[in-house]
Amino acid sequence: MSSAPVVLEVSDLKKHFPIRGGLLGTPVGHVYAVDGVSFSIRRGETLSLVGESGCGKSTVGKSVLRLFPLTSGQVVLDGKRIDDMPASSLRMLRRKIQVVFQDPFSSLNPRMRVRDVIAEPIINFGLAKDRADLDRRVAHALDTVRLPTDAAGRWPHEFSGGQRQRIGIARALAAEPDIIVCDEAVSALDVSVKAQIVNLMQDLQKELGLAMLFISHDLAIVEHMTHRVAVMYLGKIVEVADKRSLFGAPRHPYTEALLSAVPVPDPTAKRDRIVLQGDVPSPIRPPSGCRFHTRCPYVMDRCRKEEPVLTPDATGHLAACHLHDLPASQNPLNKAGPTAFRAA
Repeated sequence: MSSAPVVLEVSDLKKHFPIRGGLLGTPVGHVYAVDGVSFSIRRGETLSLVGESGCGKSTVGKSVLRLFPLTSGQVVLDGKRIDDMPASSLRMLRRKIQVVFQDPFSSLNPRMRVRDVIAEPIINFGLAKDRADLDRRVAHALDTVRLPTDAAGRWPHEFSGGQRQRIGIARALAAEPDIIVCDEAVSALDVSVKAQIVNLMQDLQKELGLAMLFISHDLAIVEHMTHRVAVMYLGKIVEVADKRSLFGAPRHPYTEALLSAVPVPDPTAKRDRIVLQGDVPSPIRPPSGCRFHTRCPYVMDRCRKEEPVLTPDATGHLAACHLHDLPASQNPLNKAGPTAFRAA
């Protein structure tokens, strides 16, 4: 995986939404939804972006897709910078990055048959040579997501939620992308259907060499399908590591708390549930220093004043936490009990 080419590289991405007030609607403040996020994804790799609701995960995905202008930062897709690219130049590059949305029903036009839904990106990007080639591509897309060919003539409302999500995946694949952004793509589905869609996406990734940015709050799903995990809190990434390292030995107190809340299959397994105190601070007025210090069980004076930097350990495991500047014997993260995933 490490030798595969980088498909997407995001550097110091920021998205601040203005708050307008008064008669003239002048800006009176900002929502710091995403405030300095950096990561990269290689061909054939899945990077999962996780965290509580409101932490900025979906805003990162929409920013990468250029669904709104960025406040600052760089987004490089297949070696080309797209964050400042004019719409006319960006149009053809959009084929390389597609999205699967959370709600499989509202993301499909109810007035279009499935054939037309899947054919739309093929026509928009000029991929089909003629009508016969278009029909062949639509049939191939349906077959790829394990749907029968006769599904092409039906309407979205005639399908179940899981089948509609397969149609959404087929539409994304029809553009022949290099990377797919999955924004909570399985959160609206039943448990058994979730497993089917996750297995399908894993199979497609192996078959097609796709890169994926998988945005989710479901750590059990993430643990099953990802290669690397980036943990977000209040607009910033606080930890990045490969799946085994992060689920086995988290290096940030927030990640440790998230993992301790995940249900485990074995009810007799020993686990230490960590209950965070207080609410998530407002992204309008984020705390000084470490943004997690208002809820951290290990907070120090330094945390309230100085913002920690994402720093790698010897294995490349990145964490933004001042605890790792302490001697190993004094670092409470080194003494923490087993998390849900360690116990499982």
